[in-house]
Amino acid sequence: MSTTRISPVRRLRPVCAALALMVAVAGCSSTGGRRAEQARAKAAAGAGSAVTTPRWKVAMVTHAGAGDAFWDTVRKGAEQAAAKDNITFLYSNDAQTQNQVQLVQAAIDQKVDGLLVTLAKGDAMADVLGKAKAAGIPVITVNSGQEYSAKFGALTHIGQDETTAGQAAGAELAGRGRKNVLCVIHEQGNVGQEQRCSGAQGKAGGAFQVLYVDGVNMPDARAAVSAKLQADPAIDTVLTLSGPMAATGLQAIQDARRPVELDTFDLGTQVVSGLKAGTVGFAVDQQPYLQGYEGVDLLWLYRSNLDMLGGGKPVATGPQILTKADADALAEYVARGTR
Repeated sequence: MSTTRISPVRRLRPVCAALALMVAVAGCSSTGGRRAEQARAKAAAGAGSAVTTPRWKVAMVTHAGAGDAFWDTVRKGAEQAAAKDNITFLYSNDAQTQNQVQLVQAAIDQKVDGLLVTLAKGDAMADVLGKAKAAGIPVITVNSGQEYSAKFGALTHIGQDETTAGQAAGAELAGRGRKNVLCVIHEQGNVGQEQRCSGAQGKAGGAFQVLYVDGVNMPDARAAVSAKLQADPAIDTVLTLSGPMAATGLQAIQDARRPVELDTFDLGTQVVSGLKAGTVGFAVDQQPYLQGYEGVDLLWLYRSNLDMLGGGKPVATGPQILTKADADALAEYVARGTR
């Protein structure tokens, strides 16, 4: 009678196979959920989003006029944050206050999940923002109207304090030895522009004048500044309050044929070129890209985690004083529309 002997190795093979199967199943069970989460996140990232939160809808309504590159920069920041945060972003604007109010109402009627609003004309927005609050829509104010923000129920304000920015400009003017400054307001009734000139006047020392022009009509604005420079030879500095107005101011100085320094608030391609060439002395930057980006991102943080920056105070994006020394580094970012 023969006997078949089974080696220990052969005896263990079925056991090892069973154990391997159990480990594989257990592995799938313990990591399957995580892998699914990773797959969803990867798919979302492929579509331009870095998060897996619901597809919320955020509207931004500004007082921007047509063709103002400053607001293109604000919008670009908001759009890039929206792409990251899986947000449908809606943008609308109108320089006429009543039309801006109607655009805010339209956003409320669309039942948006968050609202970003500028408050250039202050009290005119009170009623419609009260309706947003009653509808449960979180609101963040950006760029202008810091003093109205909390009063109107906004979560926070993102931008620069315009009086502080004006004071920074005034201190820079004083440091540069400017003796007679013409501050050009291109939007009468805009509280922020008034605050900029007032703040600058308080720190500049010397003579200080304010000239009101129509920023919608640049040829007329150019003529008005040029006429003022020709009528008052004591003026040694023109201070403008936006990038486009800076370009117009430079043209007016050329028309007047006088050695007058141009300083400005806000950036733009021509402002950076002027800084580099020395035709612009300095620029006060409030980082508009950051205002749009942080506005959207803070609404996403609030919706997803009830987070909010500022501690009850505005979130400052400026002011920054930029001079010729900064021009080369800035040029790349201004060219791509983010500064």
